[in-house]
Amino acid sequence: MFTRDEALDRVERAGTAADLFGPVDPARSKEVQRLYRQLAAVLHPDRVGAGDTRAHAASAELTRLHHEWRHGTSVELRTATGAYRITDRHAVGSVANVYRTDGPHVVKVVRNPALNPLLHAEWDALRRLDRFTAEHRWLRPYYPRLVDTSGDVERGERAFTVLEPLVDGFVTLADVRRAFPRGLDGRDYAWMHRRLLRAVAGAHRIGLVHGAITADNVLVHPEQHGIVLAGWTFAVAAGERLLATDKTTAYPPEVHKGQPVTTATDVHMAHTLMLDLLADDETRQRTFARWCAQDEPGRRPDAADLLAEYDELLEDLYGERTFRPFALPMTGA
Repeated sequence: MFTRDEALDRVERAGTAADLFGPVDPARSKEVQRLYRQLAAVLHPDRVGAGDTRAHAASAELTRLHHEWRHGTSVELRTATGAYRITDRHAVGSVANVYRTDGPHVVKVVRNPALNPLLHAEWDALRRLDRFTAEHRWLRPYYPRLVDTSGDVERGERAFTVLEPLVDGFVTLADVRRAFPRGLDGRDYAWMHRRLLRAVAGAHRIGLVHGAITADNVLVHPEQHGIVLAGWTFAVAAGERLLATDKTTAYPPEVHKGQPVTTATDVHMAHTLMLDLLADDETRQRTFARWCAQDEPGRRPDAADLLAEYDELLEDLYGERTFRPFALPMTGA
């Protein structure tokens, strides 16, 4: 068994898949798979903790190198209807990595085959949202669009999802939080939260609970004032229990108790996020958020009702609505 530092050293020193796993030879597949599992176990986010960004990056790189060894340096993922050639890694999530392709799509690949059912849950959620927004087209921009899937895969193989890209110009709310360590001006967070509430309320209309409304799962387009609620791998129908939880996520009490989740679960998570993003002196909005994040689910308001109530609060605070440009601060070269 490797220590964390030994695993980091092995992965970080490897420039190619062959550097880490040795020459490509089908006869060595079991040996390579064993080494991969040993390193992955040591570097897994659940083991190293949420703050170990170095280990998280090494875990993602390990997965990429293992792909390269198994499939060659140019990884192509095939479905029943298409083929997608992976290029650069774009993002690392709690369940899967997102990769750019040489075409107009991104591919989301689960890191552990045991978590394939979570990708299946995301497929179901995105298909339901696609049918819903075909009729309610104004909600379409708030959700990722499913293009293709791996479908059922062999035992031990990893499922993947092909999505329309939400790459150029987008950042996550986690990026926004890092850019504004003292918290956001309430006027800036207002447009983000209004759009997030629309996305949440739309999903609730068809009985979907997102179950993972975190800063990493909310995509922001600062210039266009766009919001997309991504990360639907934990989504379930209202009244069901979550298929899995993430140790780094702040869940409401009903999740910690192992109870079924409801639309109130998303309301709590969205407003816990609001408290995390707003500056400390945004007293009125923070009071509103705490009211929406009460421990008892039955005391939390519905997302659809909150749309009007939040607008009333904003009008009282800032008057008539006007467009307020937003940009992340430039970092030094």
